[in-house]
Amino acid sequence: MRLRVLPLIALIGAACMPPSAPLVPRIAPLTTQLRTRIAEVPGAQVGVYVHDLATGETLGIDDTVTFHAASTMKVPVMVELMRYVDTAATTLDDRLPLVNTFASIIDGSPYRLSRDGDSDPSLYDRIGSPITFRELNERMIVRSSNLATNVLIERLDPTRITATARALGAEGIMVRRGVEDQKAFDAGRNNVTTARGLGRLLSAIERGEAASSWATAAMRATLLRQEFNDEIPMGLPAGVPVAHKTGWITATTHDAAIIYPRDRAPLVLVILTRAIPDRATAQRLIADLARLVWAHCATTAAPRCVP
Repeated sequence: MRLRVLPLIALIGAACMPPSAPLVPRIAPLTTQLRTRIAEVPGAQVGVYVHDLATGETLGIDDTVTFHAASTMKVPVMVELMRYVDTAATTLDDRLPLVNTFASIIDGSPYRLSRDGDSDPSLYDRIGSPITFRELNERMIVRSSNLATNVLIERLDPTRITATARALGAEGIMVRRGVEDQKAFDAGRNNVTTARGLGRLLSAIERGEAASSWATAAMRATLLRQEFNDEIPMGLPAGVPVAHKTGWITATTHDAAIIYPRDRAPLVLVILTRAIPDRATAQRLIADLARLVWAHCATTAAPRCVP
């Protein structure tokens, strides 16, 4: 089963040849334009992190500020799952029971998820049946299933998930609990991230530093199948591949992406927003910021990627 995703490496993770001319820094002048667009949304709090994998340049706007992670926390869960499989502790095709009873991290009391509040409600029809790690991961990332996420978090352990993210340079990420643990939410014990931390985790995935080669290819492929594409992808030209994970809760909308321009090394872009009650406004802001990043970075002289 692992060999099925390996061809993606030839398409996206290709070897890069040196540029024919010196690289010209293009990221720094972008900061003013990004800040100007952010200022057009009164009260908006935004964290931005850009990492140009062609030049090594980075840009950050409030990129070390902590945000509620919302569903972007599912990326470190995926990384930990792939590393778990890499140890031969299990395989992606092993099964475990699909349950909907979880223990609060506050006092161990049980809580359940509501299908009405989940972006993947069809999974609830299968509670009590076995399900593979592969399908749980697919639903967690591609459809942002909260139920799949909680099943994986209970198996993998939040402490280990956080430790793995930190070991990969993602200092701002902390996974504390499953989704909808209301007692933990009321106590302020939330899953959090920074734009820089999430960006560094995506960079580690793209560079093959987060897990084995087959697992890296599998993570890219899964992120590329994302079904919610109204944020960063909306600001890019049609057809540009984007491996990404969105997240949203009340007044909070995020997107974290690896962008693959043609004939060029990728761009990592993370945009976190809060204090924007209207989600459509936040989506337009994220798309516009992505459009500015693309205009400044995607045509920069950079290594050409060839098979």
